[in-house]
Order: sequence, then structure tokens, then C-alpha cells
Amino acid sequence: MKSARSLIATLIACACVIAPATASARTYTAGAEATFAPFESLNQKREVVGFDADIIAAIGKKTGLDIKMVNTPWEGLFMSLNNGDIDIAASAITITPDRQKTMDFSQPYFEAQQLIVVPTGSKITSMADLKGKKIGVQTGTTGDIVAQDTFGKTSPDIRRYESITLAVQELRDGGLQAVIGDNAVVKNYLKNNPGAKFKLVDDKGFKKEYYGIAVRKGNKQLLDQINKGLGAIKADGTYQSIYNKYFGK
Repeated sequence: MKSARSLIATLIACACVIAPATASARTYTAGAEATFAPFESLNQKREVVGFDADIIAAIGKKTGLDIKMVNTPWEGLFMSLNNGDIDIAASAITITPDRQKTMDFSQPYFEAQQLIVVPTGSKITSMADLKGKKIGVQTGTTGDIVAQDTFGKTSPDIRRYESITLAVQELRDGGLQAVIGDNAVVKNYLKNNPGAKFKLVDDKGFKKEYYGIAVRKGNKQLLDQINKGLGAIKADGTYQSIYNKYFGK
């Protein structure tokens, strides 16, 4: 009888320990605009895949965070983060002073820069040559910012698109004379579309950019976990392995 009571007491004690942990467990949502390959795109199952998705999965594995990637339109990504619809924004987001005013960023995890995409026969060799030309950019990206800084925020020559893929398609159709976009993305497009007859122009004035993983302003606990995981995957070679998978050695 005594042993039975002891067993019951032990089971109750275990239940008390397990219950709070289960109640406190949660799934974090990470938004990504899945038209930005190789960083994020949708597979046949409509799942978000790509470099950022692999990085987030690796961080989750290292820290024990349960993180689910969700496809989120770029134009609504930051609003979704600030409204609490998503917990994390992981979508090849360049860290800029303006963005740091409204969200907090992890340590940088990818170095990028802008490139100009033009038809192979184009004589454009720099940003200066784009004056008076029809330029395509993805709305709200650093390509858009670079174009605005060079030609003015209200320039009628800057044409904005929901995705860089749509902008490049318009260039392919002859509706634009150039597209400005992130180097890894436009290089990936050219690699996968060898018949597009484009070339890349590197203006020496383009500055290096650094991507960061964003959380809501003041969410230090989650940011610390992300930075911890990011540091761990860089230290043990996981990050390099993922990088090599998408960009080569």
C-alpha cells in the first residue's frame, strides 16, 4: 500500500513538472517573401525553402526554438512583424538605419550588394548611364532605395514591382532598360535562365550591405536566442555548409 501511494505521488510530481513546460512551449513564425530565390522560394508542397529557411532551421535546432517559416508578401512583411502576426522576419533583409528604428536585427549573417541587370547589347556601364532610362526595382528594397537616392524619390523613371522576378521579366519583355537588385538574387536568375541574354553591371559606388534577422523592437529575449544560434552554427561549420549549398565554395 505504501509503495502504491509512493508511486501515485511520484506520478503527480512528474505531471506537475511536465505541465508548465508543455504550456510554455510555442511555435515562432518567421515571415519570408518567397519570390527571392535562392534565399526563399516555394517548393511543390508550397513550403518556404532556400538559404534563409535552412539558416532559420539550423538556428532552431541549436537553440531548441520551434520556428515555422511562412510566406509573407514583402510589402507587408515589416507591418506583419510589428503587428505581431509573425515573430521573426527572415527574408534577405538588409540592415539599414531606418529599419533599425522600428525593428531589432540579429548580427549580420550575409554580405551583399546591388547589381544592375541589362540586356547583353546594352551600353550601360554604371548608375550614371541610367539617367533618363526606365529602371525596374522591387518596391521597398535597397535596390529601390539606391535608385531613389540617385534619381530622386519621385522620379518617373523608377518602376516598382512586387518582386524582383517580375521586374526582370519586364526587362526581358522590353518594357525596361535596366533592373537594380541584390547580387545573389540576380545572379541566381541568370544562372537559371541562360537564354535571357542579360549581363550584370557592377557600379563601383555600390556599397556592401549586410542581411540580418529581424524581430519586433525590444524583443531582446528572442533576439538573444537567435544570435546565440547564429553564433553556434557559424562556429561548428553548419553555416558554411549551408552557404556552400547555395553559393558554392
